[in-house]
Amino acid sequence: MTDARDAAPGKTLLRVLAGETLATPPVWLMRQAGRYLPEYKAERAEAGSFLDLCYDPARATEVTLQPIRRFGFDAAILFADILLVPQALGADLRFEVGEGPRLSTIASNADMDALKPAEAVHETLSPIYETVGRLTEALPKDVTLIGFAGAPWTVATYMIAGKGTPDQAPARKMIAENRPLFDRLMTRIEAATIEYLSRQIEAGAEVVKLFDSWAGSLSWADFDAVSTQPIRRITAALRERHPTVPVIALPRGAGARYEGFAEATGVQCTAIDQFVPPAWARERLQSVGPVQGNLDPLMMVVGGDALDRAVETLKAELGGGPWVFNLGHGITPDADPANVERLLRAVRG
Repeated sequence: MTDARDAAPGKTLLRVLAGETLATPPVWLMRQAGRYLPEYKAERAEAGSFLDLCYDPARATEVTLQPIRRFGFDAAILFADILLVPQALGADLRFEVGEGPRLSTIASNADMDALKPAEAVHETLSPIYETVGRLTEALPKDVTLIGFAGAPWTVATYMIAGKGTPDQAPARKMIAENRPLFDRLMTRIEAATIEYLSRQIEAGAEVVKLFDSWAGSLSWADFDAVSTQPIRRITAALRERHPTVPVIALPRGAGARYEGFAEATGVQCTAIDQFVPPAWARERLQSVGPVQGNLDPLMMVVGGDALDRAVETLKAELGGGPWVFNLGHGITPDADPANVERLLRAVRG
């Protein structure tokens, strides 16, 4: 690891992902473009629906840029949704107001047979690639563009249950009762995710991130095969096609299973949730490679001295190694934009 306090200027996120330690870490926030911003709400209302917003390159570019203009983050993450991949594979997808996503379900081999092959996703997802291309032109030159997708396990939980569930029990039940069908679905999602992320990179994404938001619901017996190994295969395939593009992964809720995750998957950076003690992350994870995280998103609601203290704790514990400042999960709709400004002052001094 290199101390880069006097290094030449450049995109700070890329420098940290290459292993540098910076006196001031790069900052971006998961879900930094979204419902806590009044300008986002206005754009969303004009778009007509959430999916219309995702598939409109002009509007998706605008909402991706909004937090960059307002706050000056060091990275922008593409505005999209992890469930666009199942929709591109042929699943029916809609978003119910106040209830979240609803999908057609996979419950049989006949359902699997009805899905499209992985290579067919580009027809549906072409507007997303156009958004990425627009962002490469519109972003400030010192801001890194991040593409993303859901990890196969997390995407599969929605395709099996047809919606979000408290403990992902329908998908875990399929693992136990019909492993061949589950494996068929995971293989299809994995292949589609490789295609999707690769095309994002071709369009201009400089980093990609895999969100395994429900990794913590997996048992010890299933975690490696269902979370770690698919991410490893996706990372390896992307590295073969795009050797210089870093991969970040968030196995949220992994607990002690964070240890060894970067080595097992090959990702350049491990994103950690707010339940990981930063001192433990420094000793067990940051000694291997860059980490990203892990402020409690509640601090964006609470603000004040509590926010300042939480930031100082993270700086003290993680600031001595390669570190991307972020939250442990996405910023919530009730967050106060003024607290984001306070956060940036606390991080940057």
